[in-house]
Amino acid sequence: YGTANSNQMMMEMMGLHIPGAAFIQPGTQLRQALDRAAVHRVAEIGHKGDDWRPLGHCVDEKAIINAAVGLLATGGSTNHAIHIPAMARAAGVIFDWNDLSELSSAVPLIARVYPNGAGDVNHFHDAGGIGFVVGELLEAGLAHRDIMTVGTGDLSEYAREPGLDGNLQEGGALVWRDVGDSADLEMLRPVSKPFQPDGGMRLVTGNLGRACFKSSAVEESRWTIEAPCRVFEDQPSVAAAFKAGELDRDVIVVVRFQGPRANGMPELHKLTPPLGVLQDRGYRVALVTDGRMSGASGKVPAAIHCTPEALGGGPLARLRDGDVIRLCAATGELSTTADLAAREPVPDPSDANGTGREIFGMFRRFADGAEQGGSAMLATAGL
Repeated sequence: YGTANSNQMMMEMMGLHIPGAAFIQPGTQLRQALDRAAVHRVAEIGHKGDDWRPLGHCVDEKAIINAAVGLLATGGSTNHAIHIPAMARAAGVIFDWNDLSELSSAVPLIARVYPNGAGDVNHFHDAGGIGFVVGELLEAGLAHRDIMTVGTGDLSEYAREPGLDGNLQEGGALVWRDVGDSADLEMLRPVSKPFQPDGGMRLVTGNLGRACFKSSAVEESRWTIEAPCRVFEDQPSVAAAFKAGELDRDVIVVVRFQGPRANGMPELHKLTPPLGVLQDRGYRVALVTDGRMSGASGKVPAAIHCTPEALGGGPLARLRDGDVIRLCAATGELSTTADLAAREPVPDPSDANGTGREIFGMFRRFADGAEQGGSAMLATAGL
């Protein structure tokens, strides 16, 4: 499921929401009651000054781990493989893809939200939602219970679901109830019977760098591919090659110069439809890129956020059309048989005319790699 909804899930896993507020629909009495509860809670915390809960105390190592565990258990957005390290750095914590990979090997996938499954976050919420997920993870010892939350207790408060005891306009009160069993085992399962025994994201490494692979969205039969590559510098070029029939074969599409310093790492959401069509035609295809995909992208195997990025001489800048690439999520491999050391990296293809983008010069000079969060501000601050 997408990045914004994954944000909401992680906020609850970190104890930074009113419990159960993440996916309550706007324009409802329950949402109104939760909004009021949030305002009242802020007032309670600050009124006497004896319930000290600054964000810097709430967001610690345990909260960061809880966020990552929730992401992996629910198959959330791959964008958070960048965001969580950046959040952690801002809190004085080092969290990298090795940590994410180790957690993924221990945390089972217990949710299938689109594109991993047929239902969206509304179905997820109706099946038991975050309250069910938190309860399962706590019971299995996979999440830290003893974190400082914005509530009045620990994370176990978030293993319940909010409701109204009567009509809000007639004095009905906000209450929290225990969450029962999953209401839809095609959407949510207990830790004891997961969709897969490990989390929804894998680290792939090799002589092409380090990248993330969203295994929860891709059929296991497609986790491994070895094929010649076709190299592009932007999305429109991929679309043009697809329309011309130049990609009608087993192929690994490489889209480079899409990293944090190159152009701000935009989402390459236009790549999913043509690659999906090729896959449906029976070809074995994959994507390798130093850019991002939408958090809701799936189906096609993809090694994304590849670091070091092509700009500055990363391995992708040394690839040529026809080089054979092997991508295997099962073994964690991302490599090529080409002798990259014997080649010079291709230069940055972007036009020297920044068309006003010079305002982002600081980011182009100082943004660090995707695994560190792709942040220029944290880098220049020495964090």
